[in-house]
Amino acid sequence: MRKLSRRQNENLKKTKNVVHSSLEEAINLLQETATAKFIESVELHANLNIDPKYADQQLRTTVTLPHGVGKSVRIAVLTNEANFNEATEAGADIVGSQDLIDDISQGNINFDLLIATPDMMPKLAKLGRVLGPKGLMPSPKSGTVSTT
Repeated sequence: MRKLSRRQNENLKKTKNVVHSSLEEAINLLQETATAKFIESVELHANLNIDPKYADQQLRTTVTLPHGVGKSVRIAVLTNEANFNEATEAGADIVGSQDLIDDISQGNINFDLLIATPDMMPKLAKLGRVLGPKGLMPSPKSGTVSTT
């Protein structure tokens, strides 16, 4: 076994067998032990005491951080012409229908999130090979297929 550094030994003494009852305590200890010369990342493991065998206890969701991650997200909306104004008012960067599908099929993907309406999904199905590997294919499960 290799020898631990002085910094790792000090941090190990502070955190050995410590259970935090509040989030504030955990964050304070995290800030005390953050002594690296770069911005460190944090992992959170929570015991929710749920049984995933049962459908009503399954948990699949995304978490929106209160201050974001510092990256601006470009949103494209694929809808019919009647909803163009509504999509731009809601904050979409790119709004289109067949012209947006043509751009995507040519490889011009200049957005981070694609939201589609259910009536455009059959037209979008042929782009599954382009959008799927990039994680951009809209799906109702991920909440990117919306009527509003």
